[in-house]
Amino acid sequence: MYKKARQNKRFWEHHPHRPPWEHWGYEHEHKFRHWARDRKRKRGCLFFRFAGLFGFMALLVLGGMATLAFLLSRLFGGDRQTTMLVWAWGCGLSLALPLLAGLLASRAFRSIATPLADVMAAADAVAEGDLSARVPERDPGDFGRLAKSFNRMVEKLERSDQLRRNLTADVAHELRTPLHIIQGNLEGILDDVYVPSEVHIGATLEETRLLARLVEDLRTLSLAEAGQLPLVWEQVDVAELLADVYTSFSGQAEAAGIDLRVEIEGEPPTIPADVDRLDQVLGNLMGNALRHTPSGGVITLRAEPVLSTVEGSMPESVRITVSDTGEGIPTEDLPYVFDRFWRGDRSRPRAGGAGSGLGLAIARQLIHAHGGRIGVASEPGQGTTFTIELPKVACRE
Repeated sequence: MYKKARQNKRFWEHHPHRPPWEHWGYEHEHKFRHWARDRKRKRGCLFFRFAGLFGFMALLVLGGMATLAFLLSRLFGGDRQTTMLVWAWGCGLSLALPLLAGLLASRAFRSIATPLADVMAAADAVAEGDLSARVPERDPGDFGRLAKSFNRMVEKLERSDQLRRNLTADVAHELRTPLHIIQGNLEGILDDVYVPSEVHIGATLEETRLLARLVEDLRTLSLAEAGQLPLVWEQVDVAELLADVYTSFSGQAEAAGIDLRVEIEGEPPTIPADVDRLDQVLGNLMGNALRHTPSGGVITLRAEPVLSTVEGSMPESVRITVSDTGEGIPTEDLPYVFDRFWRGDRSRPRAGGAGSGLGLAIARQLIHAHGGRIGVASEPGQGTTFTIELPKVACRE
């Protein structure tokens, strides 16, 4: 079985229409063989349909031209030579026109039936749950654009399906630990292994709080991704917002020996936003900065207006940055910091302040709900900077 799979892999590596997947296995090979058979069957059906249609047309043309030649020969009458010329001309047309029709049919089959059969076979495969099916993109015309659009659609479906599977696995993983702790503590108390002291009850209560926070974070994230998160819009003074964040975290920063600064450049405009949601975003970024900045480091909250003449920026917006001089984020991790359940230090327990890994994913969705954008730049050992840009004009989804 596997020897045959390796032979097929080598064959398709040299085939001009190599299947789209990279990691081969028996399951993928079986799916591709089924899809290839289905595509071949649909091509055959379309071929016989085209052949029957154009064959019928050719017979009509042939019969019509033969009749026309006969009528012309009778009409002209005259000598035998004229009759033969008219007959030869009519027969020549009756042969040339079906040949031309056959050539047009062949071209039509190649340009229409073949790509249409590919799309139909791929659509059937996707409907059966095979999201690895792709349509060969070999036609630069309308069918080529159709194939590209179809492949992009299936790629998005495949990615959404993978995200759903990952989310289910991540949620199960995150719920398992606190549930096991709660179950163990309660069973220990019932079996008289633990004394129902304030310590054990407090530990159990803390795990229930972690579960409640995780469920609420998941609810907020799902509503934000669906565009159904209610926002209370009001005019927000950015300078006052940063001052409130500074007040909330100055005590923690002082206790950790970190210098917390606020810098306001120019006159940042007031922006329409949900102040509580923005405070949630900045609070999450500040918590991460405090967690990853050693004693003696600096965390800077900065706000500045962004002019519409700046290339690549939103017109009439404000930029807010949260910068730290901490340990930074590895370059290979930067593309994933806003993914669900991503944590820079996976070995750090949540009891140590690592969180559930949903904070940055929620922050991104909340900023998008405001019509803004958020990004990150970091170098290991040099610190991290999160940048938020929010428009001056409300974006109410």
